[in-house]
Amino acid sequence: MFEIIHFRGADKIIKEKKMSNIVRQLMEYLNDALWGTRHKSELMRQALKEMDWRQNGDVKIFEGRRYAYKGLRNRVAIDGNFSSYEAIQDALFRLQVGYDHKKIDAGIVMIPSQRSEKSKLGTSRDLVAKEIELLYPTISLPVTIVLFDLGKPGEVYEEKKPQKKEALPKSADADPKLINKYLHGSPAIKKEPDKKKKIMTKPRNKIHLVKDDPSQMAINQ
Repeated sequence: MFEIIHFRGADKIIKEKKMSNIVRQLMEYLNDALWGTRHKSELMRQALKEMDWRQNGDVKIFEGRRYAYKGLRNRVAIDGNFSSYEAIQDALFRLQVGYDHKKIDAGIVMIPSQRSEKSKLGTSRDLVAKEIELLYPTISLPVTIVLFDLGKPGEVYEEKKPQKKEALPKSADADPKLINKYLHGSPAIKKEPDKKKKIMTKPRNKIHLVKDDPSQMAINQ
């Protein structure tokens, strides 16, 4: 995703040149092409060329010098770097030189929005506004800043790693009983009867004792 921020009437100049949709389409194309990639510089040059921002290859600011913009179209120059937020100052300097020499009417700077989570300088949008304010009047050209969130480098190439299978014990050091237990599980253990349960038995016949008959005792005597 990306965020476009205009300063010093850059949006009006781009609108007068009928380039509002052209600029937005370029940023959308770059966002799709560069998200999660590692080699952003080469892909950016290719995308700018495909979108007619590099018709003559490198866009040099002065003949015979190495200073060059990333792209140029209808006197609107593009510069920037996706490796570091601090690239904003170098890009602004190059654009200001072209503006002072009447070679461009406005500039566009592309930088990453990711910064350290420990930073106490606020959001990237707030920091950009502060930078433009502090650099005036050294940097005075109409400029548009585009903040890109392109994910982590290489994220688009990452694949889910297969889960590692649990290794079997080595045959040289393994106990056969342990191997059999590992492969087939523990054998079922026979349960002993619960001692708390009552054991049911057949009742024994009761023996009835008969008292001696006195009459029988007299006869026997």
